[in-house]
Amino acid sequence: MGHYPPHKGGVANHTDSLVKELRKRHEVYVLTYGPIKPREFEKERVYQVKVPPIFGLRGILFVLLAFLKIVKLHKKLNFELIHTHYIGTTSYAGVLAKKKLGIPLIVTAHGSDLDFMSNLPLGRYFVKDSIAKGDVIIAVSHYLKKRALSLGAKRVKVIPNGIRALKLRRAAKRYITFIGALTSYKDPKTFIRLAEYFPDEKFLVVGDGPLMEELKTMAPPNVKFLGYREDIDTILAESKILIVPSLREGFGLVVVEANSLGVPVIGRAVGGIKELIRDGKNGYLFKDFDELIERVELLLDNKKALKMGKIGRRIGEKYTWEKVAERVERVYTEVLGEGHDDSDKHARRR
Repeated sequence: MGHYPPHKGGVANHTDSLVKELRKRHEVYVLTYGPIKPREFEKERVYQVKVPPIFGLRGILFVLLAFLKIVKLHKKLNFELIHTHYIGTTSYAGVLAKKKLGIPLIVTAHGSDLDFMSNLPLGRYFVKDSIAKGDVIIAVSHYLKKRALSLGAKRVKVIPNGIRALKLRRAAKRYITFIGALTSYKDPKTFIRLAEYFPDEKFLVVGDGPLMEELKTMAPPNVKFLGYREDIDTILAESKILIVPSLREGFGLVVVEANSLGVPVIGRAVGGIKELIRDGKNGYLFKDFDELIERVELLLDNKKALKMGKIGRRIGEKYTWEKVAERVERVYTEVLGEGHDDSDKHARRR
């Protein structure tokens, strides 16, 4: 349960990839925010709760309506467990369903849920109660595990994000690239400032969001905006460096995606980014703007970038969705084993 295609974004991509792997061995059903039009190949296994697109009201209504929907679907599908993605309103619907149905609840923390939602008055209640009542909390980084424990979690497993299979393409390395939502916490303004400092380099902004028009107004002529793109492998094929200036990041999936294609990454030393970038190996970490400039100058040395790219590819191989799904399944097995005899187990449903 959580954001799911055709929704866009990190959580939607995560659940989509995980579901694809789990469906190779299990019956998996998805409940997501509506209104949406489910993809044709899975329209019988994706359900939705239609809520108004109004921040605050949308989440609270989802809690109630999603809870009622799960209870209704359980009568037909007989779920063995519920796995919610994003701790807050989504997970709290799972808490209510667990209490009503008496089935296990797994909750995955993705980042902004613990870094942002937990700071809102009502959001903090949803987060803390979900953490307390979930059978297992899955955190996508050790940074998020520490945050979950600080909020009262008792049982936390760290299982990182996986990456989609990206095609390694041969292309001229032309750009210093930013990929992400154009929001304040991703800090694209620092990227634009960097472009001003390196007027002879070409800079590429990939993503969409509320800061788009402001960024276009302040950007120097060496910055190109592409908007939201699905073909990340094509973008990265032409990138000599990826810059990740986020002010907070629970994991930093784009770091692994870039590494898997041999692109070194310079990322701010925060959150999950610090776990993904091995400073001086597959990229560099930075703490302030002067340090960012220094790191870019080092990586404009092509030999150093190529060496880091090769190390990055080896690191990227560890983050396949097949491996991630196997670890998630082990969590399911452990939780179901605690509440059922082996003779009573049947196909897991989500």
